[in-house]
Amino acid sequence: MTTSRLEAFTDGVLAIIITIMVFQLKAPEETNLEALFPKAGVFVSYLISFIYVGIYWNNHHFLFQYIEKVTGKILWANLHFLFWLSLIPFTTSWVGENHLDDSPLALYGFTLLMCGISFVILQMVIIREHDKYFESKIIINLKNYQRLSLLIYFVGILLSFYAPVVAVVFYVTPAILKIYSQIYHQKKLL
Repeated sequence: MTTSRLEAFTDGVLAIIITIMVFQLKAPEETNLEALFPKAGVFVSYLISFIYVGIYWNNHHFLFQYIEKVTGKILWANLHFLFWLSLIPFTTSWVGENHLDDSPLALYGFTLLMCGISFVILQMVIIREHDKYFESKIIINLKNYQRLSLLIYFVGILLSFYAPVVAVVFYVTPAILKIYSQIYHQKKLL
C-alpha cells in the first residue's frame, strides 16, 4: 500500500477532530465584547488543542515523506495514534468549560501524554518495518526530545491536582518545543 492513502485517511480524521473542537465553541447570546470574557477558558483550551493537532499533522506528514511502504503493523500503529488524538475534543471541552478544575485538567494531560506515546510507538513500528538504514533518514532528532516531552506531560498531570496554572504551563511547553524543533529541523533540510 502507498503512503498516500494512509495520509489521506489521517488528514480526514484530523480535519474531523478540528471540526468537532470548533463546533464546541459556543458564541455568547449577548452582543458586547464583555460577553466573551467568560468564554476565555474555552477558547484558550481550543487554541492549545488546535496547535497540538497541527503539530501532530505536521509531524505525521514529515515522517511519512520518508516511508517506503505501509504494512499492517504501521496501519494499526497509526490507528492507535488517531484514537488518542480523537479524544482531544472531549478533553478540550471538559477543561474549557470547567476552568482548570483538577480532574478535567489531569485527563487533558493524560490525553496529551498518550498522544505522545502513541506517536513514538508509530515511529518505532515504522523504523522496524523498514531496513536498518531507515532510521538515519529521519532527520528529526526525536528520541531525547520526545522523552523530555513525555516527562513534562507526566509532571503536568501531577501538578493538575496541586497547581493547575503551572500544569497548563507544563502542557504548553512541549508544544513550544515541538514548533521550534519542526522549524529548526525542517529549515536544515531546505
